[in-house]
Amino acid sequence: MQRAAAFFDLDRTLMAGSSGLPWARAALKAGLISRRQMAGWALDGVRFRLRGSTDEATEKVVAEIKQMLRGTSARDLARLAPEVLVGVLPRIYPEMLEEVYSHQDAGRPTFIVSAAGDELVRLLARILLMDGGIGTPYEVGEDGLFTGELGGAFMYGAGKVEAMKRFAAKHAIDLEASWAYSDSASDLPMLRAVGTPVAVNPDDELARLARQHGWQVMRFERLGRRIAALAFTAALAGAGLLGRRRIAPWTAQSSRSRASSARRS
Repeated sequence: MQRAAAFFDLDRTLMAGSSGLPWARAALKAGLISRRQMAGWALDGVRFRLRGSTDEATEKVVAEIKQMLRGTSARDLARLAPEVLVGVLPRIYPEMLEEVYSHQDAGRPTFIVSAAGDELVRLLARILLMDGGIGTPYEVGEDGLFTGELGGAFMYGAGKVEAMKRFAAKHAIDLEASWAYSDSASDLPMLRAVGTPVAVNPDDELARLARQHGWQVMRFERLGRRIAALAFTAALAGAGLLGRRRIAPWTAQSSRSRASSARRS
């Protein structure tokens, strides 16, 4: 007999922001990317946190990741997992974990479907005690090095639906009786592939469509633009890209203020 299941997008759905930023921090520390690349990805992460994904931005990031991975040891990349998880796990929404557990308690298996790397998605699913994960695979050659090409379907847009259908057939899942959760209009194929779509902290386009179709909407993202700007600044600082020239005027002003206060006293 077929059964219902629940499929969850990862970035901005199960977790706040993007899993790519903790991954980039770990890659920078390991010397796999430059500080300039880190700064660019940090800015992309803030934009994503505020506005959600776009086809153009996603294609750009994937192209950069493929280029970066080419010739990189799969073993070395796998060793980044603990540090990446340290950045990801605190960002998991408690409200979404409750949703996951609610489905499990009702006898429905739960799965992550994400454009993030397949190894990370599967590992995160195991740690969250979910039933499985489907991520984007990257090809590894016989020498144990990444080739710079995808090893299967890209888990974005229609790619998610194709993977979900194969997954459903393998696990005897009835998609029409199932749930799907996402934040972005880019996941409309995924949401429309199930009987019960749920919009989580939706971008403007998905919010509009959810109202139009009467879909359930969950909102609990409280990140403001000022906080996002601070998060970007913190990411730059972590990458070592806030140089002395930027900091010096503030330091000088503070020193002058302290000196003036001392003279007045």
